[in-house]
Amino acid sequence: MDIILVPGFWLDASSWEEVTPALVAAGHTVHPLTLPGLESRETSRTGIGLRTHIDAVIEKVDSLEGKVFLVGHSGGGAIIHGVVDSRPDRVARAIYVDSGPLGEGGVINDELPDDGDDIPLPPWEGFEDADLVDLTDELREKFRARAIPEPRGVAYDQQHLHDVRRYDIPATVIACEFPSSMLNQMMDAGHPFTEELARIRDVELVDLPTGHWPQFTKPAELSAAILKAVERTDQGRPA
Repeated sequence: MDIILVPGFWLDASSWEEVTPALVAAGHTVHPLTLPGLESRETSRTGIGLRTHIDAVIEKVDSLEGKVFLVGHSGGGAIIHGVVDSRPDRVARAIYVDSGPLGEGGVINDELPDDGDDIPLPPWEGFEDADLVDLTDELREKFRARAIPEPRGVAYDQQHLHDVRRYDIPATVIACEFPSSMLNQMMDAGHPFTEELARIRDVELVDLPTGHWPQFTKPAELSAAILKAVERTDQGRPA
């Protein structure tokens, strides 16, 4: 199967480098993406918005045959949900890594401090303690060395959705910062953060306790969780 990996903010395709080997070893074709504006620190991010990133992933989907699996980390969750909405007939399952689907009119995070068209990686003091669990000093140093400013428009633009068939696509949420029990409580209470997720007909919640960047802190466990989600989908298909 084709698995498309969409990184979260400040990261490019290389951020998946410790996750992909296990997926490839299991026989899958893996497509880690570097999204527009994340090619380098010197790249212009003018005019790049949320839809730009959604369209870039759609382009990859359209270049492949058959159904694909979409994996989105953090802000990448909003991006893959936009792709599910645009190509519901092409997605076997959407896998949200410490993220979830962003509903109509929502924004990923318009409170991040910007510098013109760029949103640089904030200082660590700007993150919650739960974000940084297991992110050692060494990992923080490596992360900051590789971090590329995020295009402001991606964080600030509203999500726009059009096809209710998106609710028919199975979803897996790999819960890292907050346990699945909390997500279940939020869905039951109708919390705005999980409102779109609660509308999806087949949702699987998986716990992977760590901070917000499991591709760095627990890559082997993340690979295993992704593989289980893929296998669950394959087993559920008619022979």
